[in-house]
Amino acid sequence: MAARTRILVPGTIRERVLDRLKETFDIVRIEKADPALLARSEAATISGVAVSGAFGAAMIEHLPALEIVASFGVGYDGVDALAAAARGVAVTNTPDVLNDEVADTTIGLLLNTIRRFPQAEAWLREGRWTREGAFPLTPLSLRGRRAGIYGLGRIGLAIAERLKGFGIEIAYHTRRPREGVPYAYYPSLAELAEAVDVLIAIVPKTPETHRTIDAAILRALGANGVLINVGRGWTVDEDALASALRDGTIAAAGLDVFYDEPNVPQALLDLPNATLLPHVASASVATRDAMADLVADNLLAWFGRGVALTPVPETPFTRKTG
Repeated sequence: MAARTRILVPGTIRERVLDRLKETFDIVRIEKADPALLARSEAATISGVAVSGAFGAAMIEHLPALEIVASFGVGYDGVDALAAAARGVAVTNTPDVLNDEVADTTIGLLLNTIRRFPQAEAWLREGRWTREGAFPLTPLSLRGRRAGIYGLGRIGLAIAERLKGFGIEIAYHTRRPREGVPYAYYPSLAELAEAVDVLIAIVPKTPETHRTIDAAILRALGANGVLINVGRGWTVDEDALASALRDGTIAAAGLDVFYDEPNVPQALLDLPNATLLPHVASASVATRDAMADLVADNLLAWFGRGVALTPVPETPFTRKTG
């Protein structure tokens, strides 16, 4: 009997991935993606990787027979895709299957931030409705607003579709205009922020997006402005944001992601006009199961048919055999 293909799983990953893979592959587990945890003799037997989190160049170089890294998540900034590409190693992610969940969460976070629904529920639960009367009127409303989407990829488009149902005018900024999109395009983030009063960030973690939402962008957004971030905490200067929320430079912010997760700055925790979620945008059983299935399906397709289902742009490879 031919030896089964060996798949490395560093760290934790959804159990469904392991259940799917063990039917076809031999699984090798290590505590984290650290070359020191895998002897070279065993490293030489690894053909594929399933990972949720970081997988850097050192690990890629440590695995001489590596063909594919299947990453759990739409963002794959933790995987060194350029190092993989240089080695001819395919990298895959899990796009599309989480678009709707993240877009739905974005709208929920926007409504919570503007209408203060979490605070209203706390008012009821704490008995203040009976003791003190009605919850105070919210100073902000979604009515008549103009939303700017920073990053009009698959998820950004799904968010825009949902916003249209609220009768909100939509604009966007990306590196280049998207063909066939009916929304107004702004060539710079500053121009977008100046033109809108809701700024929704859904860009990936890249050198170009590092702290691009800074004090100047927040000033451009204005005193009636609302910032929503469901992309990466990397995108926002959190010190500048806390100051802007504290001094009224902008009205409110809703954040699902943070610069140093799971650590959230106390300055943000202390602000009543900041609505904060613990990175839950795609965190439903159904969506995480779909992501797990796509990780497994990418590996099964690669070793079964020689193609990855969702390769990242840096690695548009097919499998070489023989």
